[in-house]
Amino acid sequence: MSGAPDSSRQSEPVSDAEHTNKRDDNNNDLINGTTDKDITTKSAATEKEAAADEHVTIDPYSVIRRVQCPTCARPLRVPLRLPCGNTLCRACLPPVAKREGISYPRDEGREDGFVCPWKDRGCKRPEGNGSPSWSAEHSLGDCGVDVTVGKISDAIEKVLEDNVKSETVARVRMKWVPSNITDESLIEPTSPQTAQEAVLHNGRYLGIYNLMKEGILPYNIENVTYEDIDSGAELQPAAEIDELVFQQLKTNIRNELDCQVCYGLMVDPLTSPCGHTFCRRCVARVLDHSNLCPICRRKLSLPLALMLEPINGILSDLINNFYPTEIESRRGAMTQDTLLGEDKDLPLFVCTLSFPSMPTFLHVFEPRYRLMIRRALEDGGRRFGMVTYNFVDEEPETVGRPQFMQYGTILSIDGFDLLPDGRSLLRAVGVSKFRVVDWGVLDGYHIAKTERVDDVGLAQEEEFERRDIAAGTEIASRMAQENPGEEAPELPLQALSTQQLMQICLEFVERRRTEGAPWLHPRVLLEYGQPPTDPASFPYWLASVLPISEEEKYLLLPLNSVRERLKLTAKWVKKLDSMEWYFSLYFP
Repeated sequence: MSGAPDSSRQSEPVSDAEHTNKRDDNNNDLINGTTDKDITTKSAATEKEAAADEHVTIDPYSVIRRVQCPTCARPLRVPLRLPCGNTLCRACLPPVAKREGISYPRDEGREDGFVCPWKDRGCKRPEGNGSPSWSAEHSLGDCGVDVTVGKISDAIEKVLEDNVKSETVARVRMKWVPSNITDESLIEPTSPQTAQEAVLHNGRYLGIYNLMKEGILPYNIENVTYEDIDSGAELQPAAEIDELVFQQLKTNIRNELDCQVCYGLMVDPLTSPCGHTFCRRCVARVLDHSNLCPICRRKLSLPLALMLEPINGILSDLINNFYPTEIESRRGAMTQDTLLGEDKDLPLFVCTLSFPSMPTFLHVFEPRYRLMIRRALEDGGRRFGMVTYNFVDEEPETVGRPQFMQYGTILSIDGFDLLPDGRSLLRAVGVSKFRVVDWGVLDGYHIAKTERVDDVGLAQEEEFERRDIAAGTEIASRMAQENPGEEAPELPLQALSTQQLMQICLEFVERRRTEGAPWLHPRVLLEYGQPPTDPASFPYWLASVLPISEEEKYLLLPLNSVRERLKLTAKWVKKLDSMEWYFSLYFP
């Protein structure tokens, strides 16, 4: 669809919005704007922060416990990260079974699943699912070996084994009380809630680790105390070996805690299903332009609504314990960057509907938009927002509303031809959706503060499908009982699987192509491509080529679920097949 702004329409004021700079997904320096000068400055700052953290002391148990499996209470072996944020040994994974009522997405490993061991102890429930019968089911495809935690666990074990000096180190008596069951504990106390004790050899770190290896130390304990047993000049105090071990641990695990996107200490570490961990903010920046892991290049099946995703608690606790000054400095710098970013505005082109991953073609001739596009090309990351005119309010300015709709799409310019008279022909591709929260005007064109509209996660998509199919099947069964002997009624769209909805739409497109529908002319397909097989992008493609009203197409933009978008497009197909929209289809 091409479009040009109508110069007869007047603009209304808008406010500020953010836009993201263009990034190269193969170049982390470009992603983060990192230069050699930046790296030198960061290194100097890091050395100061490391010096400030030099004398930090922490309870050895709080460190060793982070690499203890909540299920078997032994050291983590091949740590498996679950979507709810919990971690256990791969060998401790519950029994796996085939999943029912799930057809999307058809990714490897998603057909098999298991009930989360933390179902009743704090497992993260998909947002919007209030069902009391919620199964807390995870798919194997969402679970991956936590690479960073595995490396840190190995590093801790190596440091401890290198400091075995049982004949020369004073012993320590450790006492504790098994705590009550908590949301994260799966281990029932092995005895009544009375104090227990054990003698630690080779200092507290190695002594606690050995108790854990032998399965003696429960996962959840409290009221931990230590008491020196031995004394004498010939024995090395346990505190000395503990300090040595602490410093070695701090040095040996430091590099593993650097984010491989920004090369700084990880802030709010987020672990992807492939097992690699980055700063939460860095993942969000990567997802702005690529859905591939920066390390292994596997597809990132993380939801775009990353603020709702649980961080890696193991890594976060280790970072906070070992490097408190450095991590606070990092958080402060990120907060400052965020505040600076919030001062930016997203320029808006009020013209037509655009959709993520779909091209938009524009003839830019108005002076205000020529200025806007020039600024976007020079210092705006080649991005701007596309919104369509307000078709809800007849005279929006009289009621204090903007002359454009609330939802739009961020476009990235990937083709620009400047004509001799100053006009330009522009090609842009949709990046993401947004909602306008405040608006104003700058030099004649609209600008806005926006919030990103992201899709829900795959687990929630699957829960939507399971819930819809169960409800639809129940309705169909009731209708069959009320009308025995009659032909089974057609299932409502709600009762169909996500893949069935997709198939209805694909078959419709193929039928219309065979009939020679003008909106499927080869020239159209040359620009917009063949029908996508990915259910996430297909509705946007269909809306881009199908000649129906913009009011109907606009309904796609607020939807944040693949299934809900497919239900809407399947509804279009049903109307078109029933001739209800015949003239809008063949005589636009």
